[in-house]
Amino acid sequence: MAGIAGKRAIVTGAAQGIGAAIARRFVQEGVRVILADLDRDAVTALASELDQQAIRVDVGLREDLDRMFDLAEQQLGGLDILVNNAGMTCAAELDDLTEEAFDRVMAVNVKAAFLGIQRAARLMDRGGAIINMSSVNAELAIPNQIAYATSKGAVKQLTNVTALALAPRGIRVNAIGPGTILTEMALGIMSDDEMKQRILSRTPMGRLGLVEEIASIAVFLAGDQASYITGQTIYADGGRLGLNYTVPVLPEQMQENSA
Repeated sequence: MAGIAGKRAIVTGAAQGIGAAIARRFVQEGVRVILADLDRDAVTALASELDQQAIRVDVGLREDLDRMFDLAEQQLGGLDILVNNAGMTCAAELDDLTEEAFDRVMAVNVKAAFLGIQRAARLMDRGGAIINMSSVNAELAIPNQIAYATSKGAVKQLTNVTALALAPRGIRVNAIGPGTILTEMALGIMSDDEMKQRILSRTPMGRLGLVEEIASIAVFLAGDQASYITGQTIYADGGRLGLNYTVPVLPEQMQENSA
């Protein structure tokens, strides 16, 4: 068993994709979960299905984060797990990237994680686990994803430093760094054969990851089996980070990863 039954959690970006998979898996493990997302209708529908609490939150706004943690204090009486999953990208070449767009990505991906860690820790009166969503792009770069790659590198270091700050209080801070995961967004990308070829050629395992696989890592990091792990980023990327060349893509792999 994961050792998380009866714990209290917040998952941001919980309406779909990785966040929804984590929320669903937590509930299966006996965790009480507040699902937070910008999409009110989608997060409310999923929370209703799971018989949990939903709240509409723009994590880029301090007042929305305050409402979310106030709800956790009122409804759950505290917190044991926080998953900082909400995030955004912004594709733009260097000359076209605006200051406003850069600031928005940093607010959602980095500042919200910092504020979330700070506020969650105050509610974790019996220790706890915080899981940040990083990316392989904390280590790798894509020229037109300047703000996103920068933000994920910051999340990696935020994980390190807050793990040290919170270790004396019995709170562990770790991160997950996914490669390309089969989310709704990835399905759209993979409908383009050229993009599919590019993604699979840099993935030694020859497939996309599943949201359920990321959820399993979150369960592990939140539970007793990870009790001596803090300040780490676990990369679930099908071998991508270790690759210094592209691999051949077989026709059957193109077919298996079709939208």
